Amino acid sequence: MSPVAEGPGPSPSDRVHSLVTSLGARSALMVTIDGVLATVASSVGEQLLSLGRATECSDVEDVLGSVVTDPRDFLLLNDAFAVDPLLVDIATGATIADPIVIIHVVSGGPGLAVFPRTVIRGGAGSEAGVIEIVVDADAGLLADLPSRSSSPRARPSSTSSPERLVVPVTEISVADDSSLSYVSVQALGTDTWQLAHQASVIGASATLESFAVALGGGYARLRTDSALRGVSGTSKLRAAFIGRDEQMLDFRTLQDHLAPRTTSDLLFMGAVADHSHSVYSGLIRVHRGAVRSDARQTNHNLVLDEGAHADSVPNLDIEENDVSCSHGSTVGPVDEDQRYYLESRGVEPDVAERLIIAGFFEDIADQVPIAGTRSMIGQALADRTGAHGV
Repeated sequence: MSPVAEGPGPSPSDRVHSLVTSLGARSALMVTIDGVLATVASSVGEQLLSLGRATECSDVEDVLGSVVTDPRDFLLLNDAFAVDPLLVDIATGATIADPIVIIHVVSGGPGLAVFPRTVIRGGAGSEAGVIEIVVDADAGLLADLPSRSSSPRARPSSTSSPERLVVPVTEISVADDSSLSYVSVQALGTDTWQLAHQASVIGASATLESFAVALGGGYARLRTDSALRGVSGTSKLRAAFIGRDEQMLDFRTLQDHLAPRTTSDLLFMGAVADHSHSVYSGLIRVHRGAVRSDARQTNHNLVLDEGAHADSVPNLDIEENDVSCSHGSTVGPVDEDQRYYLESRGVEPDVAERLIIAGFFEDIADQVPIAGTRSMIGQALADRTGAHGV
């Protein structure tokens, strides 16, 4: 595979416009196509929100790597081959009502390697929301949307061999007394492998609410690191995923408590069907001195077919005494008592299973921190379970 060469980006397709419209009101939009910045638009003044290429900043060396300070493996590849790293700079004290939308479109053919890079900085006392979507031009969310100028494109076969690599890196800095809502959606084709990294640092009395959705990819890894560095900082981490066919969905999380009275609350929920496989591996780490930290880690998995498999490995690393930490996980099929209850009241078996799965995801779907994306995410999850035939 070869990285995309630097050059002018093509114009966004009609499907990208349809996707953007479906997200509702927004304060700004950034679109990259195969890693090349194609669109930047904002309805907010530069005194509140600054958008652009991180490489155009005078302090670019301080911007890139400001959160991921010890890159390894694929992070180093992103450092080397990111064509247009994006910078979203929210000013000190700014309140931005509508979300900032970032869309990374993957449209190239076999052998493509794309390295999207995004840096989000929330200034002290600011409040904003960011939606970041990595999407395949020929599959998933874009293929499901109508095009004004062309007929729908064919989707890749589920038996396609991996032919493309996407390595997105997002660095999030939430300064003291600020609040940031962040929603990420991965909707890639089955011929694409993703190795994603989302890292955040959270200041004193600051809050990060993050929600990740994984819908596609042949092999899709997401590593989420959240470092609570300021006193009374809070992170709320959520994720929902559905695996089908022979997908492999791999989640790795770190809730890193470095300051007193910090709080982290993680809930990852997913389902696997057909011959798909999911793995969750999480670590709560409480450093010495991070007294009265409160950390929770929960992972729930539904296994819908005998050929599917889910692994869950929660971990604790506690170096302080005066803390409250818990972790737990469940892996299992649809509850037979629930199925029997519905079927005994005349509900058809396939409808009963669909209702149970919908109920499984309903609670976490309601926790999407940006209201405008809840219906889109809920519909995407429903469509994905419906495509499985349940």
